[in-house]
Amino acid sequence: MSNDFDFDLSPGQWEALKALRNPVSNGRLAKAYVVESLVKLGLVVVDDGAPAMTPAGRKALVRGSCKLLDLAA
Repeated sequence: MSNDFDFDLSPGQWEALKALRNPVSNGRLAKAYVVESLVKLGLVVVDDGAPAMTPAGRKALVRGSCKLLDLAA
């Protein structure tokens, strides 16, 4: 199995990725620095000022789903 998409993201980064699953109503997320960090990792792109998840971001979110359960506790 490849670890190409195994990212050690902060809880805020995971929350930002989860939020990008659905379109953002005003095209912005509350914490721009979190989005910028995800852009640097290649998980998010900013298109016309609105963040969007990349295919790598989707894979990281799916692979990290078990980690997201820990955030809910």
